[in-house]
Amino acid sequence: MLELERIESITNSKIKLAAKLHTNKYRKSENLFVAEGVRLVEMAAQSGWPMEYGLISDSAMNNPRAVAVVEQLMEKGCPVYQVNDQLYDKATDTVTPQGLLLVLGYRIFTWQEVLNSNNGDGSAPLIAVMDAVQDPGNAGNIIRTADAMGCSGVVCLEGTTDIFADKVVRSSMGSIFNIPVMTGVNPDELMDVCHDNEVTLIATAVDETAIRHYLADYVSPCAIIFGNEGNGVSEKMLTESDQRVFIPMTGKAESLNVSAAAAILLYEAFRKRSLL
Repeated sequence: MLELERIESITNSKIKLAAKLHTNKYRKSENLFVAEGVRLVEMAAQSGWPMEYGLISDSAMNNPRAVAVVEQLMEKGCPVYQVNDQLYDKATDTVTPQGLLLVLGYRIFTWQEVLNSNNGDGSAPLIAVMDAVQDPGNAGNIIRTADAMGCSGVVCLEGTTDIFADKVVRSSMGSIFNIPVMTGVNPDELMDVCHDNEVTLIATAVDETAIRHYLADYVSPCAIIFGNEGNGVSEKMLTESDQRVFIPMTGKAESLNVSAAAAILLYEAFRKRSLL
């Protein structure tokens, strides 16, 4: 039977740190965040992300899948501590915790990684850009969709929600560990990189200059910009974009949720590229 070092005190530094990392302030000051749940920790363990330590509850020790993940973490040199269920509840942020969490370090990606991560299959860069997307669920879903549709990376412009927030990590369903994500990017920097690398900037918009989304060229290198839930793509990015697209609709709804719009456009890019 797997024997782990136990933590018994609520004042233990590892319990206190895990609890603090559920707030944006401490994530940024410590450059650490938390992944909770068996599936998320499994995916984190299989990734190249830096791992600090894990916590597993007494109840979760009865879950063979959770124990298997713990063994994997320990094989990689990541310490895991066992705690009673009440103490685990002090460290978690979920309503119905699965009894397993992992504290990870931030991973900083470069433009080269974002542009070239999927070039092994010969495809051109396809980048999903979040322009001040605020809802954590939307941000996580866009990262998940970008991963599923074979994007080379995700770029979060300044003003986008913290992608290391618990809800973003959960909503991404582990995709945050599969795809390069850059955060806090200045719009001018994005435009310069796209210009230098001949990447077309495509903005989602509803105006007379926009074309139907399926008419755009997604096969060439491109970055598709998805805007804020209330205001859409910023005026600056609209002005600087090479092309504007809209999703035609026939129902009575005025608009689509940004993550739904991202799914439609990124799937169209995937579809066109798969025809090559």
